[in-house]
Amino acid sequence: MKVGNDGANDKRPNETRPGEVAGGENVESPPPALPLTAREQRFDIRIARDGTWFHEGDPIRRIELVKLFATVLRRDEAGAFWLVTPVERGRIVVEDTPFVAVEMAASGNGDEQVLSFRTNLDEWVECGPDHPIRVVHNPENGEPTPYILIRNGLEARILRPVYYEMVDRADTRGHDGEAEVGVWSKKVFFALGRLPGG
Repeated sequence: MKVGNDGANDKRPNETRPGEVAGGENVESPPPALPLTAREQRFDIRIARDGTWFHEGDPIRRIELVKLFATVLRRDEAGAFWLVTPVERGRIVVEDTPFVAVEMAASGNGDEQVLSFRTNLDEWVECGPDHPIRVVHNPENGEPTPYILIRNGLEARILRPVYYEMVDRADTRGHDGEAEVGVWSKKVFFALGRLPGG
């Protein structure tokens, strides 16, 4: 798999509406199964925690190329990440998640609220049953790290400023006798944590 990185096409394309990727294509992807006929290769590609893609240690600066790679990105049942085409496949290194959520848009209120998130690759998803939010708390200091499912087991880490925007729209509810903080989106309540002393 060749990687061009001359930087000649660094211009960012127009952002897309929720549910689309650049070029107006729907974000739905083919089934994530890895084709058994694909020839396995070794791709020296790494996705850093901040969402930057690297090839042979150098950042891939052409956003169009990164978006193309993202369309063939898969995660297997063991949690390994692969770039898969009909003729070749290769494992890549992902430090945390392949995407980061860099922007949030909200409409409605209460359980009618809909939260939409934009990834670093300009892909929008609406939080809901198909795109749930989960929060992992650091066992040492309790710091939360929120994630949202993009597609086929691929998640985006929600950046801290975006997380704070989300918290500003949070509600509380009782759960198992404790006060739980979370957000509504598409009639689903996504827990962010519990109130201190709750």
